Amino acid sequence: MSFSSADKSADATIEMTEMTRQGTPSSGEAAPPTPSTSSTENGDKALEALGYTPVFKREFSKWSSFSFAMSISGVYGTLMSTWIYGLQAGGAAAIMWSWIIGGAGASALAYSIAEIASAYPSSGAMYFTLKFLAPEEQVPFLCWIAGYLNLVGIVAGSASTEYATSQMLLAAVSITSNFTYVPTPSHVVGVMVGLTIIHAMINTLPTAWLNRLTSGYVVFHMSVLLGACVTLLVQKWNDRHTLKYAFTDFQPSSGWSPPGFAFLFGCLTPAWIMTSCDGTARIAEEAKNPQMVVPRAIANATTFTYVIGFAFNLVLVVCMGDPKELINSPSGQPVAQLFFNGMGHAPAILFTLCGFGVMNLVAIPGIQAGSRTIFALSRDNLLPFSHIWVRISKRSQTPLIAVWMYAVLEIIINLLGLASGTAIGAVFNVCTVALNVSYVIPIICKMVYGRMQKGPWHMGKYSIWVNAVAVVWNTFMAVIFFFPTRIPVTPENMNYAIVVFFFVLFFALGFWYTHGRHYYTGPLTHSPRATDMSVVVPNDV
Repeated sequence: MSFSSADKSADATIEMTEMTRQGTPSSGEAAPPTPSTSSTENGDKALEALGYTPVFKREFSKWSSFSFAMSISGVYGTLMSTWIYGLQAGGAAAIMWSWIIGGAGASALAYSIAEIASAYPSSGAMYFTLKFLAPEEQVPFLCWIAGYLNLVGIVAGSASTEYATSQMLLAAVSITSNFTYVPTPSHVVGVMVGLTIIHAMINTLPTAWLNRLTSGYVVFHMSVLLGACVTLLVQKWNDRHTLKYAFTDFQPSSGWSPPGFAFLFGCLTPAWIMTSCDGTARIAEEAKNPQMVVPRAIANATTFTYVIGFAFNLVLVVCMGDPKELINSPSGQPVAQLFFNGMGHAPAILFTLCGFGVMNLVAIPGIQAGSRTIFALSRDNLLPFSHIWVRISKRSQTPLIAVWMYAVLEIIINLLGLASGTAIGAVFNVCTVALNVSYVIPIICKMVYGRMQKGPWHMGKYSIWVNAVAVVWNTFMAVIFFFPTRIPVTPENMNYAIVVFFFVLFFALGFWYTHGRHYYTGPLTHSPRATDMSVVVPNDV
């Protein structure tokens, strides 16, 4: 795709000063990226072709990008912290079938995101792609709404990760005390604040260090998951449920009629685990050969998570014993209780602490991806005080102020846990809805307007069908996740996610009509919209 040339003199190593805004494009034609043996040069040229000046160092390879994507899902730890949804929805059968069906819908969304990310790799991820997928007159408004929904969704998701991480650590303490210690909201929030600060400090490291740390995530993660599965099966082999039980035993306790409707609430588990699949797209400007590395990482990690998550669910279900005992666990963590019942005291502590370790490895890249989102939105002047959040540190070549701002937002959200478990639950539930809506908008634009030019990674003739499944299923689930999970509805079990979501939506709309429409014009690239882009894929990655 040909672009107008522009001034590319902006300094990529500015230290804590406002990033230079690009001027009006000139009338000339910029040549497409030329073949290069350097995947770093190729990625930078692709970004320049999209209209941005590179400011990050490209350190993430195929392996570290895949490991990053796997750590974002964190299937071992995140499944432990969300398993309660399927358990309450109907027990064994609800857990298994909600993973199979809900996971397939979430996978369709991930593959659709990967395809679009291959064509337009930038830290703005799906928000940025609307510049090329939507009609020009609609770009500012759609980007504004998608940007704010995406930001709220990813911050809520990261906050819930930090909260669940602290819960898992305290669950291990509870097991150690033989359940005489019961975690309180103040304890959970206090631990959460400490963990968030530590995770933010790690994210102040240069990209090269983050790349090295990320490369080991998946090895530790899969070792823990395999060890837990083998230990559980060995310990419970003579006291396990049958495979028939796993797929047919349905014990509804939600009060919904028909009872099978409650099964849909179990789909929150795969949706929550896979919904941040675009996190890898947010580090596209730090990845080598992002046109191929990023979509492959998203697609491969999603497929692997779907398969390994199915296996882990199956092991947990056949080894779980009485589901009601797990629901009523004093630790508040049914999988930790399952470990205690099935393995004994010491192994349960070990594997719960391993879950805590995995959740830390979800939280650290979560802050990295989230801070890059703040940077990308600020680069386009979408957020208040954008000139502050967009600043890059010369020492680390990362947006340090955005990192700490993101951490502060996580802490502020989690402080709601001191006031009400219902309130904090509403914020966490809105994560999946807000993110899915922000993803569905560009996918719909791709399907309706037909403006997208394929990147080097695409689904060919299957693309339209996968996109359709992604849109239909995730729109449907966005509605379902607004429903209360138990009937009759009381102030305590009411799902206030719908209140939070529409508050965010109305805030974004109000801010747009009072301020945004007067100055925001969409992504501030130094290249005009285009309908074609030439991408060269090196062979050395």
